[in-house]
Amino acid sequence: QVTGHLDDCTCDVETIDAFNNYKLFPRLNKLLESDYFRYYKVNLKKPCPFWDDNSHCGRRDCAVNPCPSDKVPDGIRSGSYKYSEEANNNLAEECEEAERLGAVDGSLSEETQQAVLQWTQHDDSSDSFCEADDILSPDAEYVDLLLNPERYTGYKGPDAWKIWNSIYEENCFKPQNVKRPLESDRGDDGGHAFYKWLKGVCVEKRAFYRLISGLHASINIHLSARYLLQDTWSGKKWGPNVTEFQQRFDEVITRGEGPRRLKNLYFLYLIELRALSKVLPFFERPGFQLYTGNKSHDAEMKTLLLEVLHLVKSFPLHFDENSFFAGNKKEAAKLKEEFRLHFKNISRIMDCVGCFKCRLWGKLQTQGLGTALKILFSENLIEKIPESGPSYGFQLTRQEIVALFNAFGRISTSVTELENFRNILQNMR
Repeated sequence: QVTGHLDDCTCDVETIDAFNNYKLFPRLNKLLESDYFRYYKVNLKKPCPFWDDNSHCGRRDCAVNPCPSDKVPDGIRSGSYKYSEEANNNLAEECEEAERLGAVDGSLSEETQQAVLQWTQHDDSSDSFCEADDILSPDAEYVDLLLNPERYTGYKGPDAWKIWNSIYEENCFKPQNVKRPLESDRGDDGGHAFYKWLKGVCVEKRAFYRLISGLHASINIHLSARYLLQDTWSGKKWGPNVTEFQQRFDEVITRGEGPRRLKNLYFLYLIELRALSKVLPFFERPGFQLYTGNKSHDAEMKTLLLEVLHLVKSFPLHFDENSFFAGNKKEAAKLKEEFRLHFKNISRIMDCVGCFKCRLWGKLQTQGLGTALKILFSENLIEKIPESGPSYGFQLTRQEIVALFNAFGRISTSVTELENFRNILQNMR
């Protein structure tokens, strides 16, 4: 039943399916298998900041196997922010300049120096939509994403429900008295009150809810598509579980909610696709390299990256983000800040997920979506990026780049898996 036009967009489901499944997904997948994109540094030991809960999933499939440091390519390990020799030379020049300008500040008290450092950190985080992991922490480790795939782990029940409930109830601008459809069986009105509320809010708040719902749908598709079908002495067998998929998305079983969730997935796809089309100038600069230390491979992957981004730019029906925060400037700035803080809170909730593999992919996907939002709201800065030399106004760290592309890779995979489920269900009829 998921066909046709998408709300708040000029696009339709069929255009996305054809573009993603036959053009973009194969190339993107090849890019994500490269060394630069497969290693993600993450701190999975951060305590939950919202409630005292140390209950961790004890299942084997919830575990994450970190990478021994000697397996991580030298270029990635020795400098997460190094891109190329040219970039490093520019960096050296910047350091010399900063040293010359900073020479007069030798008399600053330690307290003032600390304050300056905090201002710098605040400036770095003021355009960020995510609570960034401290990747310099001794607890932060590299994880090979290809060896720790997102799939069904058995993590469900009250603990998992508590995470999603906290995200929807406290972070989606929703008043407490408006209940989500299927949230509980207490006098469910088929979502009438909820959708009446959603229709009545501004496009930004509606978009925020739809992004979170789309992310939730995407994760549920992965769990249904890579389900543990068999666990015997000869090994484990993973594959699509149609019953699990129907429980979450069938129109009748979900009382009309399933198709809405899937349309929100397509909405999320369009938002992240738009961000990738906007950030092309940042990656096109000659000084930018996907630095792993293997020169020929790095050059080959940059060529593939630009091929992917040019293909993204060619998409005929991009989302028009100009409708966001377009009203009264003061009100728009206030709403944008609320939007950013709500999303930042969601990224912090990921440290409360009891299953480490779910935590890993939750953190990566929220950081990826947060980076996409940062790009969409930095359009003016991106337009001013010089062709050579450092980009002062707009910057992405290696963490953000890896999260951005892998998060979009997950959504792109979901759209592909949807077609697979459609074919399976048609053959069953």
